[in-house]
Amino acid sequence: MSVAVLTPRRASPEDVPGIAAVLNRWIDETPWFPRAYAPEVLEGFLRDALPDREIWVLGDPIDAYLSLDPASGRIGALYCTKTGVGCGKALMDEAKRGRESLWLHTNLPNLRAQKFYRREGFVQVGGEIPPDPPETVPELRMEWHR
Repeated sequence: MSVAVLTPRRASPEDVPGIAAVLNRWIDETPWFPRAYAPEVLEGFLRDALPDREIWVLGDPIDAYLSLDPASGRIGALYCTKTGVGCGKALMDEAKRGRESLWLHTNLPNLRAQKFYRREGFVQVGGEIPPDPPETVPELRMEWHR
């Protein structure tokens, strides 16, 4: 993977189908995460969120993305099609740039993501968060402070 691929760029409306493809691939390949929304519905959610979020992407075609609510500091999504090659780290470094804190929810069964977030300095805050229907997977809140 080249250095250019590990340089995040801000997403544009033209990137939404590629971002949705990353998310939909993750859902389809994750047996413990049931699909609550059709692929085209998720693409619509992403398109609607783009003006209010900082969405960063890697790759051409897109291999990874991170969605951040700049007002609250909440990371709403971090998905990578290639793991263990620095994509998540590059996106997380971009999210941390100029910020004092960030927070996110991660799925309880997603131990690999939790391990990554801990390496990035996030700590679990509180206990298990019950799913908010139509979601069915419990979550954990994690926070990072500079």
